[in-house]
Amino acid sequence: MAMKRDLEIDLLRAFVAVAAHQNFTHAARDVGRTQSAVSLQIKRLEEIVGKRLFDRSRQSVSITHAGESLLVYAHRILAANDAALSHIQRPEAEGRVRIGAPDDYATYLLPPILSAIAKDHPRLQFEVTCDNAVDLLKRLDSDDLDVVVATHHADAALGQIARHEPLHWVAAPTYVDDPDAELAMVLFPTGCVCRDIALDALKQIDRPWRIAYSTRSIGLMEQAMLEMPSVSVMEASVIPASLKVIDGQTGFPALSEVVISVHQAHNRAPQVGLVADALRLRLGRHGVRGERRSMPTMPSAGRRGRHGLTTDPEVIS
Repeated sequence: MAMKRDLEIDLLRAFVAVAAHQNFTHAARDVGRTQSAVSLQIKRLEEIVGKRLFDRSRQSVSITHAGESLLVYAHRILAANDAALSHIQRPEAEGRVRIGAPDDYATYLLPPILSAIAKDHPRLQFEVTCDNAVDLLKRLDSDDLDVVVATHHADAALGQIARHEPLHWVAAPTYVDDPDAELAMVLFPTGCVCRDIALDALKQIDRPWRIAYSTRSIGLMEQAMLEMPSVSVMEASVIPASLKVIDGQTGFPALSEVVISVHQAHNRAPQVGLVADALRLRLGRHGVRGERRSMPTMPSAGRRGRHGLTTDPEVIS
């Protein structure tokens, strides 16, 4: 009978970092080791689980199906490990933590995470500011914020990567597109990564468009699309349930994915590091598939995402 072997925390941290960055060099920087050391850690972990976790080439690193399965448990194990240490070492964590996030993240992603943190550390006080990531990061640099959850282009990610997130074209359930007509767009203001990706994609197909509505509020964006024929581009996990995905139609080009990262102030208090770590780990728990809200969607045969997973919201909930 084969002897059971335990999953080691350091190996799991390296594994999660490689899965997040999809790059051994960047992952090594994240965990404070050399690239060769991280490669050895992944090899050791593959020996323990008896499965290949990544497919590697000179150009890319992609997670395998076995790796996707392990990643779910890795996040849970690391979260439990860090929570245990935090509870023992910092049982009386208290004080204010000023968090910055775009309005859609603050509305859909942060509440359950902050609630879980507050349950473990009831003396913490959260102060959440909503704005575009580019403006929030400026406030972080000027010490007006402690932690920022931000969106970045996948090939230019900064901060501690929590997850990769697919983008979708979305509209009201009653929306019918005319591919020859000017496209009315509802978007976050200038500086939003999703806005940039959407407009760059439209320029590639020379489709005429105009900004019909611009706001920092996800609620106002939702209402605008329900009231007038218009479309937007949103991350999979923050699409309001009242909207439908319209990917794949003529006139709506493919979109690159984005990265959600956590940034924290350099001179931080202990409670700030605790909250930043918890945000990154909990956001990352669904970083491969992308957390999805229940929403109507256009019939589709589905498509393959960056990690080889079906990314049709009707398929994965």
